[in-house]
Amino acid sequence: MKIEVEQLENEELEELGVENWPVWEHDEDKFEWFYDKTEQCYIVEGEATIVSEFESITIKAGDFVTFPAGLECIWDIDSAIKKHYTLE
Repeated sequence: MKIEVEQLENEELEELGVENWPVWEHDEDKFEWFYDKTEQCYIVEGEATIVSEFESITIKAGDFVTFPAGLECIWDIDSAIKKHYTLE
């Protein structure tokens, strides 16, 4: 159950309609999270380390991230984060 991190071109982001997705913001914090649906998100600002039983990755502004359904993880937000997201 891997978290996918990609760098998408502006055209790809526009095609997906990322700008129209809801926005989620959170200050520096550390908390547990469970994804009951697959989430795709685009990190607008900030940085966080996501730790699961499978991996530990750092996501930051400019990353396009896919969190698979069923993932349990810990969000450790290093600098206030802002993202556009959509759930499948």
